[in-house]
Amino acid sequence: MKNILIPNKYKKVGWILFFPSLVLGLYLLVTGHEPTFLNFNVLSIFSGPFNKTVSYIHVNMANTIVGTLFILSSLLIGFSKEKNEDEYIANIRLSSLLWAVLVNYIILLLAFIFVYNFAFLNVMIYNMFTVLLIFIVKFNLTLFLNAKSISNEK
Repeated sequence: MKNILIPNKYKKVGWILFFPSLVLGLYLLVTGHEPTFLNFNVLSIFSGPFNKTVSYIHVNMANTIVGTLFILSSLLIGFSKEKNEDEYIANIRLSSLLWAVLVNYIILLLAFIFVYNFAFLNVMIYNMFTVLLIFIVKFNLTLFLNAKSISNEK
């Protein structure tokens, strides 16, 4: 399989964007505040089941901007090479990704069974971000714990 990871220097950029987008995303989630200066007319390809044509709509872009920054930063963090990328780290990366997908779909399955109506729509929205978030946490935690155990053996 060809390695499609991006250079390590982008990981730092990802971390710089990650924390502000996480904090802003949580702020928007908790408060529901949408700054009026982010109200724009934007091109919409699909704006609803009864409006299937391409059109311009007036929306607040706060969630779009924060969500885009969160996804981009998570991709930069998750798919940047480590400084010393080897087969062992590639194996940790793969197992972390598989673990993240499994945990994400277990959470989604539980949501299908126990969450209904508009609350389920919220679950689906947050579900877009959880695979990357779980992967980043699992991968970096595994790297940290392995580095710690190796340094303790020396």
